[in-house]
Amino acid sequence: MAPRYYALGDSMSIDDYAGGPGLGAASLLADDLGIELMLLARDGATSDDVLRRQLGQVGDRPALVTVTMGGNDLLTAMVESPDKVPAAVEAVAANYDATLTVLAATGARIVVSTVYDPTDGTGDMSWAGLPDVEGGLALLEALNGEIRAAAARYGAAVADLHAAFLGHGAQAGDITRPDSHPANRELWLCGHIEPNAWGAEAIRDAWRAALRG
Repeated sequence: MAPRYYALGDSMSIDDYAGGPGLGAASLLADDLGIELMLLARDGATSDDVLRRQLGQVGDRPALVTVTMGGNDLLTAMVESPDKVPAAVEAVAANYDATLTVLAATGARIVVSTVYDPTDGTGDMSWAGLPDVEGGLALLEALNGEIRAAAARYGAAVADLHAAFLGHGAQAGDITRPDSHPANRELWLCGHIEPNAWGAEAIRDAWRAALRG
């Protein structure tokens, strides 16, 4: 059987917002590596979805797995009640442990991804119609700390999308627009939080760097 690459997670991995089939981060990485892609990631997926719906579809002896999850958990908690955000961080951490326990046993190379900040460090989510969360930026950093710690425990590589995307969100332009290929190539998000074509390329590049590292 030819080696396969499984992409688990949310919209950070998919083609939809980057302009169509073949243009999302996972598709770009698979094309670069010349490996068959099994794109299991889905728009809006939470860490529960990854653990309970996507993980079971990973076949025997995958060569490579990338994981993008956690951001939708935080957004869902923010919409329901800002008080639920700390519990969401804990839930994502537990789901990462459970997911990586299974993936590590396959022998695949694993790349996990930190969650980027569409506010570029301001913490202002008013443009998305979301309430302020007390200590929101610290909670995002706590989540990313949990992701890094889980990666260390299970021998996974870390693609630091949080660091890569700083300055390419709300501070770079209007991230609410749906344009997948904006003229401003420093603007990497569209539709509020989704990676456009330039963002997808940046995620691909971060994954490649993590694999080289």
